[in-house]
Amino acid sequence: MVTSAIRPIESIGNVTSRGLRYVGGSARFVGTVLESSRDVRTWTEQAILQMRRLGVDSVPIAAFIALFTGIVLALLASYSFTGAVPLYFVGTLVEKTTMLELAPVLTGLALAGRVGANIAAELGTMRVTEQIDALETLGYDPLAFLVVPRVVAGALMFPIVVAIAMVVAVAAGGLASIGILGISAAEFTKGVRLFFMTFDVEYGLVKAASFGTAVTLIGAARGLRAQGGSVGVGRAATSAVVYSAVAILVLDAFWACTWLLGRGQAT
Repeated sequence: MVTSAIRPIESIGNVTSRGLRYVGGSARFVGTVLESSRDVRTWTEQAILQMRRLGVDSVPIAAFIALFTGIVLALLASYSFTGAVPLYFVGTLVEKTTMLELAPVLTGLALAGRVGANIAAELGTMRVTEQIDALETLGYDPLAFLVVPRVVAGALMFPIVVAIAMVVAVAAGGLASIGILGISAAEFTKGVRLFFMTFDVEYGLVKAASFGTAVTLIGAARGLRAQGGSVGVGRAATSAVVYSAVAILVLDAFWACTWLLGRGQAT
């Protein structure tokens, strides 16, 4: 009986221990990356290349998602407001939901699959083929050469991609309102401007920067830990996408509970 009573406690202890080790390892990895970022000469040129690969090449998929998001939001708003709220509030709903929530989160989740998996697969392949060991032999810091440029590119380019998604979504919502719902351009614009604040844009872009940092860090961490050949690389890419998606949702809730809620209480 004593043994059966101890087993659940042991299981809880093992889970807690693994969780703490994971958190500690992640914190140590982030600290090492920050330390490596001081080697500016090593990562500057690579960062420019990664900004194109992670950011510019991601614009089409972000714009595609935003296009249909804006259309659907306009139609849902019209359906919800029928007979109760003036239809120019369609513009208000499209603007608020797009800039505060949907553009950063949906774009972040899409890029988690594209960017996070790409980084994990690329660095994982370099790990299992011993290319990273070769860099160390040549005197390069692998984190400064491989990880820091990707993190910097993610933190800088995710907000730009999300900003483009915001514009596309609002424009698509306006075109859907005019062409499908019969709302005039003046009415839609009135709704957009009615409760618009620069905070809406700032909030969405800061969230996007945090998402970009998390996705690139997680992708790099999973890739550098890859083992076992091509199978290990595949597992690293899959886990990078899953952990990145979880991190985006956690960060989204964090910003809502701290910054957004705090601003609401202040006003």
